[in-house]
Amino acid sequence: MISKITFILLALCAFSGTMVAADPVLSAMDKAMIKNKLDKFSKDSALPMGDLVLKIGLDFLNTPYVGKTLDKTKEEKLVINLHQLDCTTFAENCLALARTVKGAHPDSEKFCTELEGIRYRGGKMNGYSSRLHYFCEWISDNEARQHVQSMAKQMGGKELPIALYFMSTHPQEYPQLINAPAVTAEIKAIEEKVSAQKFYYIPVSQFESIESLVKDGDIVTLTTSIPGIDVSHVGILLKKEGRVYFLHASLAMQKVVVTTEPFAQYLVKSKKTTGVMIARPVE
Repeated sequence: MISKITFILLALCAFSGTMVAADPVLSAMDKAMIKNKLDKFSKDSALPMGDLVLKIGLDFLNTPYVGKTLDKTKEEKLVINLHQLDCTTFAENCLALARTVKGAHPDSEKFCTELEGIRYRGGKMNGYSSRLHYFCEWISDNEARQHVQSMAKQMGGKELPIALYFMSTHPQEYPQLINAPAVTAEIKAIEEKVSAQKFYYIPVSQFESIESLVKDGDIVTLTTSIPGIDVSHVGILLKKEGRVYFLHASLAMQKVVVTTEPFAQYLVKSKKTTGVMIARPVE
């Protein structure tokens, strides 16, 4: 029988992952997929970064949703998996591919470097606790290294009080934290540090009024009222026919999809969603 906590974690798209070694976990299938996508989108390298992120994201439509793909080993490794995606790895892979296309010498090695730089604090993998498990920190860390720009404040958003403690108080839910008190203590210290930072979000009731400020390829994350965590879902925004829609790896649909309804309506239906944080990819 699945515990209540486990069910919640699955529904939140499995933000946890692996402990990292020097060499990436990269199958022949995924290496071929990286090459295919880099070849396919090389002609689009002049596009604005957000437009390129979106174009790559749309190329992942119908890719199967699979949670916890980063949790296959006890030791932290840079896991590369483009054929199975959860909400976070979908956004990370799209941004890493776009940055690789726009960079010098776009190849699988460069992609791995870009992905490591996006997924880990300070851009360097150094054990399980170095992964950006909480997406609010993912945004602030990637903004500090000029990968994205946090947009909620300048869009008229409000300050978002955050109290992170879920991972450190539920170590049994994370294979890498079971019987690992030192690592759990590291996670707790990170939670406290991040909780002390200032973050901004756009409340659900306000989103429709700021749709005109959204750009294609903006990375969006849903803030939540669930205690101890910050967000519940991640995806990419796109505009069509004057409205904003949501491209995401959907747990409910079990694949990458675009919402059939505008994102503002999608948000209202999500009962524990309080609003959104937006991270705009930058050159």
